Amino acid sequence: MSPLRTLLQRQTGLMLTEADLARAVYERLQARGLAAGTTYAPLPGTPEFDALLDLLVVPESWLLRDPAVFAHALQAVQRRLLERPGVQVRVLSLPCAGGEEPYSLAMQLADAGIGPAQCRIDAIDISRAAIDRARQGRYTNNAFRGPDPDRIAALRARWFARDGAWYAIAPALREYVCFSQGNLFALPDHVVARRYDLVFCRNLLIYFDADACARAAGRLLTLLVDDGQLLSGYAEAPALCAHGFAPAAPRTPFALAKAVPLPARRAPSAPRLFPTVARRPAPAPAPAPHATALLDQARRAADAGRLVDARIACDALLRTDPACAEAHYLCGLLAECARDDAAARRDWQRCLYLDPDHYEALCGLALLHERHGDTALAAGMRRRAARVFARRATVNGSMRT
Repeated sequence: MSPLRTLLQRQTGLMLTEADLARAVYERLQARGLAAGTTYAPLPGTPEFDALLDLLVVPESWLLRDPAVFAHALQAVQRRLLERPGVQVRVLSLPCAGGEEPYSLAMQLADAGIGPAQCRIDAIDISRAAIDRARQGRYTNNAFRGPDPDRIAALRARWFARDGAWYAIAPALREYVCFSQGNLFALPDHVVARRYDLVFCRNLLIYFDADACARAAGRLLTLLVDDGQLLSGYAEAPALCAHGFAPAAPRTPFALAKAVPLPARRAPSAPRLFPTVARRPAPAPAPAPHATALLDQARRAADAGRLVDARIACDALLRTDPACAEAHYLCGLLAECARDDAAARRDWQRCLYLDPDHYEALCGLALLHERHGDTALAAGMRRRAARVFARRATVNGSMRT
């Protein structure tokens, strides 16, 4: 690994290929009018290092991405205000891209009658260009996309003013957010000094190797208050649960909390999932529920931490519908939670055989391969996941108003 690539990975946690780095370095040399082969070793914290990073990251997002996450976040803030009247709720959004995520939460807060004095958002991104865009608060139509175009249109009419081809966010929403450049491993001093009630950290760990994931989880644990919540990407939850986090609530696989240590009188580790399932007595015969009901049952059990019950529901579903890709994905997730990497790999591979564009299975396998040192396989899975993500974004963009 080249010294510059090693430095970038240590500073940011991002997994980079030599080809991607070479392309970015070439672009920077061209921009500066320097010949190819010129010694290039920018230092962290310099404008040139920031310019190089801007070529290596793609801070793509849109407003109200995953509405269920923001609905959950609003409820968490409301509960916090009821528990601690008069105490400001602190929220961290990292990475924040061009401000779409923190401004989405600000819209939710404003509509609920919660002002900036009651809830404040610190927003961090590694890209200086992204932070500059966020501070400007100006967006194109591409930022207004998603499965509910009517709601998006209503929010745009309420909180944005048309400015040519752009939409400028209302000044009232700017009052909620403080933007800063940084990354999880090089945070601004004011962020390091705080503890947050709610942390958004979504779709970042999919770009990390196993060591960086462990470091990231440790840093997130220190940023979060003991009874706070971390809102992660769906595919990142298993990696975080392996390093100090646990599901925070049923039916919210993206919401995590600090894991509570087991009481001293209990065994230091839980029995493995699959042997437990094998020893469980067979249930009494009953009419088989519909496949959709079984899948919902499995998800609810998994969200509640009842992993054995979730696996039983998945097995029942696969007996009636062996080609259910989502059931195989969920089996892999359960195996991951049980630390059975071989079973997780097998189940996620079956999922991808049935649904080659299953984004979460691709991300899960990438993390799994990386943990076992299979960097080439991990990189391939990440590239496939990135292509699926880009296609989804294109489809969602075609739905914008």
